[in-house]
Amino acid sequence: MRQQRILRAQHASMAFFPAAKEADMRTSHSEIHLVRRIGWLRAAVLGANDGIISTASLVAGVAAASTGPNDVLIAGAAGLLAGAMSMAAGEYVSVSSQADTESADLARETQELALQPAAELEELTQIYIARGVAPDVARQVSIQLTAKDALGAHAREELGLTEQIAANPIQAAIASASTFAAGAAIPLALAALAPPTVLGFVVAAGSLVSLACLGALGAWIGGAEALKPVLRVTFWGAFAMGATAAIGALVGHRI
Repeated sequence: MRQQRILRAQHASMAFFPAAKEADMRTSHSEIHLVRRIGWLRAAVLGANDGIISTASLVAGVAAASTGPNDVLIAGAAGLLAGAMSMAAGEYVSVSSQADTESADLARETQELALQPAAELEELTQIYIARGVAPDVARQVSIQLTAKDALGAHAREELGLTEQIAANPIQAAIASASTFAAGAAIPLALAALAPPTVLGFVVAAGSLVSLACLGALGAWIGGAEALKPVLRVTFWGAFAMGATAAIGALVGHRI
């Protein structure tokens, strides 16, 4: 019976899509969805971006204050360590709050399914009807999904929660801290290698190039166009470094 239903569904799809008759029905159709990467990609890009910008800005500001190269390196190293710890703690706390909210919503939905199954079934049906599904089909789909996994169906359709984008505090904290440290190491290495007379310029230029590469890499991993992320991250990076360098120069000359 199951095979007969599958064959009927295939014939129906061929009727709706005539081109499929000439298409390759013998080959498998596979799709790669990048939404699974959201959980760690956001934290990783945020961490690396913050690592480069905050450390480069710190180095540029201290260098503009006319302090020695050793002071610049000490400040940069301290910024790397403090920033990585701060990013890890911040991501863990914020994503844990999100996970707590998701758990509370799921617990509430579980209780409603146990106490008011008919109302929840009707609610799921109305969701599909609102999306354009015929009422009788929406009812049948809701019944079948409820029989298989009622909580999963409501979590996905009513709450918008799926396994792919569920909050993972530990994953976010590790990704954010490690990428922050990796990003912060770039301006710190540039500061260690650059001649003292052009230290600020070398750090700023190298950091902007790194930010542009980061924006392009994040766009590529996420399957998006690269131009807007590159322009966005380089603009704000240049703004942050310029503002910090100006403050450092002003304070340094007055002191």
